[in-house]
Amino acid sequence: MSLAALQRDFRDWLTDVPVAMDDWVDGHARAGLDIYHNAYRVQLVECLKDTFAKTFLWLGEDAFIDAARVHIERTPPSGWTLGAYGVRFDETLADLYPDDAEVAELAWLDWALSRAFEGPDAATIAADTLAQIDWDRAILHLIPSVRIGRACTNAGAIWSALEAQDAPPAAVLLPNAGAMLVWRQDFTPCFRTIEAIEQRALKIVGSGSSFTALCTILIEQLGEEAGIAHAGSMLAEWIDHGLILAINEPKE
Repeated sequence: MSLAALQRDFRDWLTDVPVAMDDWVDGHARAGLDIYHNAYRVQLVECLKDTFAKTFLWLGEDAFIDAARVHIERTPPSGWTLGAYGVRFDETLADLYPDDAEVAELAWLDWALSRAFEGPDAATIAADTLAQIDWDRAILHLIPSVRIGRACTNAGAIWSALEAQDAPPAAVLLPNAGAMLVWRQDFTPCFRTIEAIEQRALKIVGSGSSFTALCTILIEQLGEEAGIAHAGSMLAEWIDHGLILAINEPKE
C-alpha cells in the first residue's frame, strides 16, 4: 500500500468512513488506534467549545456536542492549527436549527470575533490628518479585520448578555433585517449590530468606490441634506471606532 493510500484510509477511518483496517493494522495496534479515534473527536469538540463559547452557553452542552459531532463528520480539519477549525460551523447549525436563526447568527458572531482577534495589526488613520483630504476624490480603506454578517435576530443582544453573565433575552426576529459588524480595535475584538443602510455603505467603501460615490447613493436614498449628514455621521463613527485604515486619492 502506498503512503498516500495509507493516509487516505487513516483519514477515512477517523471520520468513520468504512475502510479495511485489517489491511494495514495488526491486532496489537488496534487498541491504541481506537483510543486515538475517540481522542480525535474529543479534541475537535473541545476546540469548537472554546471558539464558540457563547453558542455553547446558548444551546447547552448536550445539544452543542451533538451539533459539533455532526460538523466533525461533515468538515474534517484542513488547516495547520486547531485555531482555524470551526469554519462553516454556523452553516452546520443553520441546517440543524432552521427554525432558530439566532443559533447560526450567534455562531457566526463567535467565529468572526475569534478571527478578528487573530487578524493582522493595522494602524488606523489619525483624526488630525482629515483636514488635508480632498473629499471629492477621497477613497476610504477599511482595516483588514472587518467582517460583516447578516442579522435577522437579536443574536448580538444574546451574545452581549452571555458575555456579561446576565440572563439572555429570548430570541426574536428583528423588525428589519440588518447586519453584524465585527472588527478589532487595538487588541479588542468588537461588534455592533448595524442597519441595512450602513451595511450597504460599508460594502460600497469596501469595493473601492469613492466617498463622493457613497454620498451620491445616500443622497438618492435619503435626500441631499439627510444623505450628506448621514455619510458624515457614519464616517465620524468609523474613524472613532478605528475602522478606517487610510483615506487617499486615486492614482492618476
